[in-house]
Amino acid sequence: MTTNLGSTTLKKKQRATNPMSIYDTLPQPLRFWISKASLPWSPKSCKRIWDEALRNGLSVNDTIIALTKAERKTLAQEKHRF
Repeated sequence: MTTNLGSTTLKKKQRATNPMSIYDTLPQPLRFWISKASLPWSPKSCKRIWDEALRNGLSVNDTIIALTKAERKTLAQEKHRF
């Protein structure tokens, strides 16, 4: 069944907070990345990756690359249906 999350075999999670209110507080480059992401990332998990990368001295561009790598790693876990 396809929903607004797409057709995926990845585990879905319930959220206790309003993801849109968290999304609204994110930096513009991170909001743009989330809007173009292949997966329905939670703003909270993206913010965690973003903050850690910046704390480690990565530039904004390197942080976007780190997010893209995290997404590719998650996509690699996707079980393909045949």
